Amino acid sequence: MPGSEVELSHRAMAMLRAVAARRAQMSCSCEPDLFIDGFACCDQMTAHALAHGGYIRPAESTGPSAVTGRVPAELTEAGEAAIAVTAAA
Repeated sequence: MPGSEVELSHRAMAMLRAVAARRAQMSCSCEPDLFIDGFACCDQMTAHALAHGGYIRPAESTGPSAVTGRVPAELTEAGEAAIAVTAAA
C-alpha cells in the first residue's frame, strides 16, 4: 500500500501541506528533489521518502521542463489522505 512505510513527522506534514497549497516543485529523477517557494527543501531525505512512499509525485512527467528541470508537485491519494487525517484530528 503506498504511503505505509514513511513516518510522517511534523516536517513531512509541512511538506505535504506545501504541495497541497501548490507551492512546491520537484525534479523528475530517480531521487526527486523538492523545492518549496522556489528554494530547495532543507530535508531532501524526507522529500525522497515522500516520493518513494507514494505521497507526492510530479504533476507532469513529459515535456521539456520534466526533462531539464522542475515540474509542479502534486499529492497522490495517500498524500491527500494523510492531510485529511491530520486535519480531522
